[in-house]
Amino acid sequence: MFLSNASEEEIELLHKHISKNVKHYRLEREMSQLELALTIGLKSGAFFGNAENNTNYKHFNIEHIYKISKALNIPIAKFFEPVEDS
Repeated sequence: MFLSNASEEEIELLHKHISKNVKHYRLEREMSQLELALTIGLKSGAFFGNAENNTNYKHFNIEHIYKISKALNIPIAKFFEPVEDS
């Protein structure tokens, strides 16, 4: 049984919001995409860059978000909250 009323557009907006927040907090910590990608166990920065920029249908999954929150030392909930544009 499919219980979700979330549209594809809503899910895409959520992915974009999370990616925007990942970038915001990464830059706030003065880390490169590659540095953070390697810190969370990725082999290169390519996937991370695509996920952060919402390109090539790449998105962060919950494991990535959890590891990023640990690496940046911020609560995971921060990725779902509004952040001011820099």
